[in-house]
Amino acid sequence: MAEAQAPTFTLRRAIAAGGIMAMSNFMVVLDTSIANVSVPHISGSLAVAPDQGTWVITSYSVAEAICVPLTGWLVQRFGAVRTYIACMIGFALFSMLCGVSVSLGMLVAARVGQGLCGGPIMPITQTLLLRVFPPKQRGTAMGLWAMTTVVAPVAGPLLGGTISDNWSWHWIFFINIPIAVACVTGAILMLRQVETPTNKVKIDFVGLVLLVVWVGALQIMLDIGRDNDWFSSAKIQALGIVALVGFAFFIIWEITADQPVVNLRVFRHRGFTFAVIALALIYGTLFSSVVVTPQWLQGAMGYTAADAGYVLAWQGVFAVVMAPLVGRLSGSGKVDPRMLVTAGTLWLAMSVALRTHWSTDVGYWTLAIPHILNGFGMPLFFVPITFICLSSVDPAETASAAGLSNFVRTLSGAVGTSFATTLFANRAVIDRADLVNIVQPPAAFADGLAQRGIGAEQARGLLSTLIDQQATVIAITQLFQIAAVAFVIAAVAIWFVPRPKRAASMEGAH
Repeated sequence: MAEAQAPTFTLRRAIAAGGIMAMSNFMVVLDTSIANVSVPHISGSLAVAPDQGTWVITSYSVAEAICVPLTGWLVQRFGAVRTYIACMIGFALFSMLCGVSVSLGMLVAARVGQGLCGGPIMPITQTLLLRVFPPKQRGTAMGLWAMTTVVAPVAGPLLGGTISDNWSWHWIFFINIPIAVACVTGAILMLRQVETPTNKVKIDFVGLVLLVVWVGALQIMLDIGRDNDWFSSAKIQALGIVALVGFAFFIIWEITADQPVVNLRVFRHRGFTFAVIALALIYGTLFSSVVVTPQWLQGAMGYTAADAGYVLAWQGVFAVVMAPLVGRLSGSGKVDPRMLVTAGTLWLAMSVALRTHWSTDVGYWTLAIPHILNGFGMPLFFVPITFICLSSVDPAETASAAGLSNFVRTLSGAVGTSFATTLFANRAVIDRADLVNIVQPPAAFADGLAQRGIGAEQARGLLSTLIDQQATVIAITQLFQIAAVAFVIAAVAIWFVPRPKRAASMEGAH
């Protein structure tokens, strides 16, 4: 991306422009999670299974991941402001198509379009902020902008649940349209004077095609694998082969290409490699829990979408408070950022471990407290891991490292979601079978129900419902046990990273 230039904005005008960019970034990040608690509504409306409904979430994330590495080329070829405006217009159009979708296929296709248009928004708005604000105020501007990336994923379930319960799931997409119109209007009026230079640079078409092929094949395999009995299905075997072969060719091509679409050479830095491994483990685990928890609350516990959103929303409260403090600590040089990541990750492991004690009669605050604790740990992880990633590579590679780490982060969220939903569903079936084998209600149970006017058939239905609830709660606690282990592994992995010796270049940050 182009270097930041001396701003020509007054402070008031810069704040207004910064508000537009923060709002657009908030909207794009919000859409990664706003549909999480609305999956049951969407699935019921479109007459598909809930696990198929998760395609609405993962399709957006994968499309966004594919498009992020192209941001640098788009900005060099068309300019940052023009690319930003085009992406916002496209995002609004695809949001409208999402809202009017009448089938799962149409909705997933529109979500893919949303992801392709939304992917470049985050790095472009970050770059434009650096061009709009003077050097002395860039740190504050970037800190406030970063709050949108912390708050938006948490606000998504709350907003999505409220809208789905009180209006219709269609409106979780329609609300993007007026915001996008406002952002496009503001960009046209205020940002043209900070347009970046353009150059007719070539694009690595072969690398791009290989990227789309292997990522797409992998995600489809993960999404439909359980319904097709995994590798006993010829379809899943074919997808697995395409993903594996495509990935191998992608690695070979990108390492040898003169202008690769994804600069894999940054992985030669040990610090960057292990930081990205930790990032993938933590974000994939964290994001998948945000998807699975509301599904369990709505499917087994009788929560509405809004109530499930109120449970998850707590983790955003203290995240907002902690993020500025962690930002100052990370950039001060006085505190080892690896210590911050370790503290945050182990804190997340502890909050997840608390969820392994959940039961079918769990109260609201027992559900909410682990999410409140999550709010303390999230900034301790998110802020310093970005600092470590960008400061572990050469200054000239900062932009490539930022794009690649964002790509891995986004993809890990999609893969983690598919893995977690599949494992949750499978474990629920297994745990139910185990419970059926051991549950033998005494005669007194049947007699008691009979005295209340409940017949044998109704009694069997009631017992089946109770077993289903117990099976799902056992399954989700087992999932949280795995999540806690993943967090601990990530906390160890970060110590394979040498201590960063320089500050990351803000101009390269994405």
